[in-house]
Amino acid sequence: MPAQLEHANFTVSDAHKTALWMQTLFGWDVRWQGPAIDGGLSLHIGTDTQYLALYQPRTAVVKGDNSYNTTGGLNHIALVVDDIDDLETKVTAAGFSAINHADYSPGRRFYFHDHDGIEYEIVQYD
Repeated sequence: MPAQLEHANFTVSDAHKTALWMQTLFGWDVRWQGPAIDGGLSLHIGTDTQYLALYQPRTAVVKGDNSYNTTGGLNHIALVVDDIDDLETKVTAAGFSAINHADYSPGRRFYFHDHDGIEYEIVQYD
């Protein structure tokens, strides 16, 4: 069996706030939450087989520069959906702005940034 992605772990300013909009937009569940490195909090949100680990440091962190110019930077997280128009409506209702729409073979996509400036790509395949 080829390797499969189980999770990605990244830093957010407020793990509960991020998890709340992810539950609303993506229909995900909180799988686990608890203490993390250096007194921080880790919150796992996703499905039974794949999830994102949201790490919230004990003290506030400074937002970094453009991730595309940082070695090891997280550039975006891409998610596949069945109904891209429905998800765009939810993204807008959550207070985020859908940008960079594109139709391409074999599907469609758009991007949005969350309250931490993290970029998400939403894809629907034909």
